[in-house]
Amino acid sequence: MSFHNKCMKNMYAKEFCKEDDKMVEVIKDIAVIGGGPAGLCAGLYAVRAGLSCVLYEKYPLSGGQIINTGEIENYLGIPSADGFSLADVFSRHTQNAGVTIVNKEIVSVKKSDGIFTIGFTDGAEEKFRTVIAATGAVSRHLGVPGEEKLTAKGVSYCAHCDGAFYRGKTAVVIGGGDTALTDALYLSNLCKKVYVVHRRESFRGANLLVNRLMQKENVELVLNSRVTEINGENTVSSVTVESVADGAVTEIKTDGVFIAVGITPVNGLFKNLAEVDDAGFIKAGENCKTSLSGLFAAGDLRTKPLRQIVTAVADGANAVHSAEEYLR
Repeated sequence: MSFHNKCMKNMYAKEFCKEDDKMVEVIKDIAVIGGGPAGLCAGLYAVRAGLSCVLYEKYPLSGGQIINTGEIENYLGIPSADGFSLADVFSRHTQNAGVTIVNKEIVSVKKSDGIFTIGFTDGAEEKFRTVIAATGAVSRHLGVPGEEKLTAKGVSYCAHCDGAFYRGKTAVVIGGGDTALTDALYLSNLCKKVYVVHRRESFRGANLLVNRLMQKENVELVLNSRVTEINGENTVSSVTVESVADGAVTEIKTDGVFIAVGITPVNGLFKNLAEVDDAGFIKAGENCKTSLSGLFAAGDLRTKPLRQIVTAVADGANAVHSAEEYLR
């Protein structure tokens, strides 16, 4: 893991060393792919461990999904911050520690003879001993009018992140799985009224959660229905709901809309390298080890019960710890 003396770097952080009068490429220790909280923390821990590391993020701004989060109040030590500002703090901390962040899009990750080769859109390649996959996941959208316009202005994809802003107000939860049910239960303890809109007669989630929800006096189930539009100018004011049975249209006044119709892992680079579950998330435990030695999964991309900023950051640290053990 040590560097040779008399080394040179090019603009893409590739390093060459003089050995026996020949320039030999140095294979770096860790490639972190993804610049969200998990990836940024992994980069921080890697350089502090003395490992050679490059963090790749295809977008100019690091931070992942939290960039689009309106306000965050559940990250320990920071009572309140908008997502963009918190992402900026994470990114600056990582870069100030000496992490090299390269804004390039990766098109392939391969492993041969114990070495990973990463390919880019411009045809260039880089080699690493380990890879930390931190490309995250994206929330599934409804694709209805008003959704994009009012995201972070009353439309949210995380009840635990944003629920506190609707204390004493009205909220609509859209979905029928465990996430939607747990979101509704959580919000029922904060909001004066919670509507749960689901397109089927019965829920896909656990019966235990359904029974708990039905015991809540401030929760109203709107079944066999779908939201066709989210209304409002600067903030959400209502949703338009259509009956699946007869097409009847109604309007529900609300302060917030929580969309819980699932998330999709960004797994394109890794799904053929490591074992994934039925939903496409990379199978990895708290140590972030995948079925492929030398490949580690951190953050929302890996199988886990809770996807939050704090769990993503923890994954970044755990992934580097496991990578250190592997490199030794």
